[in-house]
Amino acid sequence: MAGLMDKAKGFVADKIAHMPKPEASLDKVSFKNMTRDSITVHSNVNVTNPYSHRIPICDITFSLKCGGKEVASGTIPDPGWIEDSGEVTKLEVPAKVPYNVLITLMKDLGRDWDIDYELHVGLTIDLPVIGNFTIPLDTAGEFKLPTIGDFFGGSKTEEEAATT
Repeated sequence: MAGLMDKAKGFVADKIAHMPKPEASLDKVSFKNMTRDSITVHSNVNVTNPYSHRIPICDITFSLKCGGKEVASGTIPDPGWIEDSGEVTKLEVPAKVPYNVLITLMKDLGRDWDIDYELHVGLTIDLPVIGNFTIPLDTAGEFKLPTIGDFFGGSKTEEEAATT
């Protein structure tokens, strides 16, 4: 009897392992907004669903590291659904970074006014039969911080600035 149960468990585990699962990708981090006390950066999670029905998203967890230090983290509870039949669902992951944290990162900024980052995202979805399933996503790169000139008079390229 135990042998039969082991075979049944192995069969079910094999079928579940080969089930199609939603796939996700993570866009690069970009600047979104600037307030008196922080900047907001964001990234989009692009999710495709192989099933013919919508799948509920339990939560999105994120951690943003700049210069090796964690500068923002959080959880976005119940962000909605993943649309059905191969449609791409875009989910925004915003992160507020206080200015006092940016000041400690000034050594990384240098002349080019950019910050190296790593973004780690966990997308937890509720798959029927399987249960909660987390898709880990990572991206790294650098994003440029806006200058005061970007808000007052727009941003000029170096060539435009040289001709005026």
